[in-house]
Amino acid sequence: MREFFVEGRTLPEAYHKALKTLNDLGEIADCPDYEQQQKECTMTVRVEKPTAEPRISKLLICGPKELRQYELEILDGILDFVIGKADNLWEYTYHQRFAYQLDFILSELRREPFSRRAVMSIRDFDVDSSNTHPACLQSIQYFIRNGKLDCCILFRSNDLPEAFFMNAFALIKLQEKVAAELGVPVGSYSHRSNSMHAYEKNFGLIEGYVRKIDSEPGENLVYEYEGFFKDMMSEYDHEIADMVAQKREQYGA
Repeated sequence: MREFFVEGRTLPEAYHKALKTLNDLGEIADCPDYEQQQKECTMTVRVEKPTAEPRISKLLICGPKELRQYELEILDGILDFVIGKADNLWEYTYHQRFAYQLDFILSELRREPFSRRAVMSIRDFDVDSSNTHPACLQSIQYFIRNGKLDCCILFRSNDLPEAFFMNAFALIKLQEKVAAELGVPVGSYSHRSNSMHAYEKNFGLIEGYVRKIDSEPGENLVYEYEGFFKDMMSEYDHEIADMVAQKREQYGA
């Protein structure tokens, strides 16, 4: 499998470079589990300043509501209570997998800021080895270097056009949260996927994204987060809270 490293100052810049790299250089491979082909490579996406503006790409498959809900799922575990319910697809949430490990991360980096041991393991072998939807995120590791909190993420598999941006945005928000607890600035964000891919059904989508990247000025493809997109996301907080309340009533949680 081919392997690539892409880097950008901001999350949208790095994401757009990743889209071009996969589209132009990824290899076609079979994907029998989903009865289609995929374009695939191994890729590391590094964001130098993950909280810098502009922070939102317009080449985002979801809207502000979906991005806000996903952020709350990662940071606050708003849907952890549905794990294991009979009609629920997932046997886990990422929040459920890492939340109990955060105290160790904080204590370890306070004990020794230069530690290499601040790792949260997301994969649960007993569950994921027999689950038809095993966790894609495998581990989260934090480093304090040059006085800043760097974050290194490992995915076994990541859908670039459909999932990467949401994953990275929310995990950067988690990085911000950890940095604030430690009283240090946010450093770089590195996101490695051993299989970065786009499914055949999205070949046209990713090609369209790349045409926009090649033909339009970069400033036309981004939104400011602070003062614009963040406010749009927050407008859905009541709607998301109502959805969670309805599910709690449904499950008696």
